Amino acid sequence: MASTKISKRKRIRLGLRRKIKGTAERPRLSVFRSNKFIYAQLIDDLTGNTLASASSRELSSGGVKADQSAEVGKNIAERAKKAGIDTVVFDRGGYQYHGRVKSLAEGAREGGLKF
Repeated sequence: MASTKISKRKRIRLGLRRKIKGTAERPRLSVFRSNKFIYAQLIDDLTGNTLASASSRELSSGGVKADQSAEVGKNIAERAKKAGIDTVVFDRGGYQYHGRVKSLAEGAREGGLKF
């Protein structure tokens, strides 16, 4: 049976999650991308808590989705700084490191986060 795009992403995501673990000192920056919006969370995998989050739903301006993603990256970096976090582990969530996912990562780096 042919695998769909979603089932391939799930399989890739589970493989990545085996390798990537977030701690309170170095949380996991998790990315979820829908057709309209993009979401980012800083997660401590040891306790299962979300330390900070940001999404493109919070933005007042519309525009190009890649630009929105970069803005979300800057927002998550700002909230991480307030929480005392400067280094993270990037979890692309099974998506290719391209387009909106890449611009979110670059925006977070511009905001001061280290991967």
